[in-house]
Amino acid sequence: MTVSSADVQRLFLQAILSRRILSQRLAAKIWEKCIDAVKEANATLDIEYRSDRNSWDAFVMSVNEALNPLDLEFAHLHDEASGKEVYAVVNRKGDEIAQLATEYTPVEIAFFKAVLEQIMLAPNESYCVSSLAALREVNALKVGNMTKSQAEATLGSFVARGWLLKSKKGRFSLATRTVLELQTYFRNTYENEVLECTICMELVTRGVACYTPQCQARMHTHCFNNYKRRSTGCPTCNASWADANLTKLRPVGEAAFREGQDVGRRRERRKSTEDEDEDEDDDGEADDDAGDGKDDDEYNVPEPSPQTNGKGKGKRKAVREESMNVDGEEEEEEEATPPPRMQRRKSSRR
Repeated sequence: MTVSSADVQRLFLQAILSRRILSQRLAAKIWEKCIDAVKEANATLDIEYRSDRNSWDAFVMSVNEALNPLDLEFAHLHDEASGKEVYAVVNRKGDEIAQLATEYTPVEIAFFKAVLEQIMLAPNESYCVSSLAALREVNALKVGNMTKSQAEATLGSFVARGWLLKSKKGRFSLATRTVLELQTYFRNTYENEVLECTICMELVTRGVACYTPQCQARMHTHCFNNYKRRSTGCPTCNASWADANLTKLRPVGEAAFREGQDVGRRRERRKSTEDEDEDEDDDGEADDDAGDGKDDDEYNVPEPSPQTNGKGKGKRKAVREESMNVDGEEEEEEEATPPPRMQRRKSSRR
């Protein structure tokens, strides 16, 4: 088989599909190595690696043209904590929560969705939920059953697989992988809860907010640090952000969490008219479960098949996988191994 320039893209896709998420620097390095490998196999090819941003963007565009028929995208955003640009192949079709179906059972997916809702509806723009509040979501599940010990193990698996972050204080928040893969779902489902960075326009779940009442300026910490080097005023309301006022900026994320804010009744997303219409369509099926004492939240997850391998009893051991750390990825040059596992309605704020 003759080696051609098209094989660069093929090799690149094989390499990135073996990773969940990677930094832009590592992705560009893989691209360079793919070009070297193809030129070594066919010295007559005139292919040149260029390190400038325009060349990289053009290559990413060509990759996405190849992925588009599969409803996949080589997407990117900036890590909220470090500010690093990261990439991953994500699904762009259908219910994004269903992307987890290759790893988790329907009841685990429903649990994940319930925890996500509590994170997105967290008061004070804290975008986090305590361990107790997360475990409490098992009582709201309408799909299957899950014990508290199984929920603990499943939460550990969400953290290990890079779907959630767990702080030293035991609070869960959104990981970069989740924001990257489910950002359209968040925008459609939690339209009034989602915050956008005033600088980069990406979703922000941790950062800073202007202290002026009613001002809508929100920024990632790294975006704020870059912005304050060239300006001392709020980009939205022009309030002074001189050094003497920096301490006044309000936090976004876990730093905004107030003790006891998630004690008591769970928060529920107010349903839109479209949601209510769908609920009415499902009334006939729901009547049989009217006396089960569960909450009225809607979880569009299919009924699970019968559990096997003892999953329904005792603790379910969380599967530990490599973490989402991208800080040391630039040193990786290993060959690609196994292939990876290859948004929703408007709502109103409560």
